[in-house]
Amino acid sequence: MQRITPVDIQHKTFKKSLQGYDRAEVDQFLDELIESLEDEAQEKAALEAEIADLRERISHFKAMEESLQNTLILAQRTADEVKATAHKEADVIKAQAKMEAEKEIGSLVERTDEAKRECQRSLDNAEKARSELRSLLMTHLSLLERVVAPSPVTLNGVAEPPDQHTLVQ
Repeated sequence: MQRITPVDIQHKTFKKSLQGYDRAEVDQFLDELIESLEDEAQEKAALEAEIADLRERISHFKAMEESLQNTLILAQRTADEVKATAHKEADVIKAQAKMEAEKEIGSLVERTDEAKRECQRSLDNAEKARSELRSLLMTHLSLLERVVAPSPVTLNGVAEPPDQHTLVQ
């Protein structure tokens, strides 16, 4: 069945019969029907244009959504790469700091060991000097003990006990 358009209704003619419908009423109804169909056709065209516009906008928004998703994925990848790079750099910095700390500790241990050796040399030298001084003093004491001081004679002819200053024990 073919669709009837307002133009079809406008050009439609009917045969005349004796007991037919009132021509003016039929014409008026046909005019109303034509006007109604024209309004509906215009409304349909407007709705179809709006649908086409909405479809175009949906297509545009879908493209934008896809672009945003791609941008988001790229941003996430970039963030992951930056984090990974930062972790690697942090590990390198930690390793360098550890090596420097170990080197510094080694240097300090070396300096401490050298200071200990120097301290021991000083103690050894002090002990040697003390020993040499003791030996020298012992030699002098021995010499002093060998030397006998003359006994002092008193007026009555009896010798007095030795004075502490004369003999060193």
